[in-house]
Amino acid sequence: MPSMLVIATTAVPDHLRGALSRWTTEVVAGIFVGSVSARVRDELWEAVTQVVGDGAAVLVHPAPTEQGYSIRTAGSRRRVPEDFDGIALMRMMGASPSPLEVNSSQSPP
Repeated sequence: MPSMLVIATTAVPDHLRGALSRWTTEVVAGIFVGSVSARVRDELWEAVTQVVGDGAAVLVHPAPTEQGYSIRTAGSRRRVPEDFDGIALMRMMGASPSPLEVNSSQSPP
């Protein structure tokens, strides 16, 4: 039985956007919405995780949880889903320091 999904992408290859648009509608740049079976959803997500590269992607789809949906992420991202007593919340990760900042913070030998 088909169910709705939303995939949000940032800085992904154009061919991935093309592949996603075969099954979904790109309603705003990088935001794909569609109604597909669980099998197609999982295969689309597998394709996303394989080619996301330095970009980022988030999948939201219906699931039998308290919130009624599940969140999956791939690629480099600052927001990471965390389970808190059955509720999915997004944890903000700190920005990684630049190589210059890492080298300047080290003490001399």
